Amino acid sequence: MSKLSETSLSENLPARDCLSPEFSLEQRRILLRIAREAIVAALERRPFSDPPVPTELLDPRGVFTTLYLNRDPATGDDTAGVGPRGDPHRELHRELRGCVGYAMPVAPLHRAVAETARAAAFQDSRFLPVTKDEVSQLEISLSVLSRLFPVPSCSVEVGRHGLVISDGARRGLLLPQVPIENGWDQETFLEQTCRKAGLPLDAWRKNAMIEAFTAEVFCDSDLEVLC
Repeated sequence: MSKLSETSLSENLPARDCLSPEFSLEQRRILLRIAREAIVAALERRPFSDPPVPTELLDPRGVFTTLYLNRDPATGDDTAGVGPRGDPHRELHRELRGCVGYAMPVAPLHRAVAETARAAAFQDSRFLPVTKDEVSQLEISLSVLSRLFPVPSCSVEVGRHGLVISDGARRGLLLPQVPIENGWDQETFLEQTCRKAGLPLDAWRKNAMIEAFTAEVFCDSDLEVLC
């Protein structure tokens, strides 16, 4: 299995291309259901078997699974009874609970979603493992990556492109959400991807390879709004 990557994401996701989504509403539901069922199966210590899926979900793809825990800012409690899923007059604070993914297409998409969901819940070294009490309050977000393509530094689009910068064995990846979260411009985005790779900040100006990708991002709350 290819090494899973941990990535920091914010709640402020970039606008998605709603005119030409790759995945239908039903396909998105299937993938999110797989992610949640994989986590629940692990918590219940039972096997998780690959479900039957449409052929479009069998292609190998890179994907990141991000978990958020909904909390009531007034109390700090985990809750599913307020905010988008309950009282519309109360807001929930979404707290990052885990994010792990495959940058490269190493497994069929549906299987990659299951594997990265389990890893985000139980193997992200920044967090304690998700508990049974938390699972019903988890919001799951999936970022399905396009294939990598070379891009000149001047063509990098903040908010649309994710970046991979590599030089020899060193390689760093940042998702499209990250510069939006941090308010970075194009140059800072390039520098911080170099930092993620353990390279000098100006490596992108020299011999480092710059590759880009796009991501189709969707989560539980998106589908609830559309229902």
